[in-house]
Amino acid sequence: MITNQIVVAGLVQGVGFRWMTMKVAKELHVTGTVKNLVDGRVLIVAQADQETMAKFIEKIKASPSPSGYVTDVEIAELHDQKKLHSFTVIG
Repeated sequence: MITNQIVVAGLVQGVGFRWMTMKVAKELHVTGTVKNLVDGRVLIVAQADQETMAKFIEKIKASPSPSGYVTDVEIAELHDQKKLHSFTVIG
C-alpha cells in the first residue's frame, strides 16, 4: 500500500473536479482526500496498491471532470501514513 500526495493544476476548481475525483477513487477503491488550494490547484492524498495508484493517477491526469483540464501534476510519496478507510472531499 502506498500513499501519494498529488497536486493538480489547470482548470480544476469550479468544474466538479473534486467530486469527480471522489467518484473515480471509489470506483478504483482508492482511499484518501481531495481539497481545493487557495492558489487554484487541487490537493489529493491517495492511498492504494501500486497498480491501482497508477490507474488513478492516469485518470487524474486526463481530468475526471469533463468541464476541466489538467496542465500539471506533482506527485510525492508520503511515508509512514496511517491506513485510510474512505475517500472524502474536504471543504
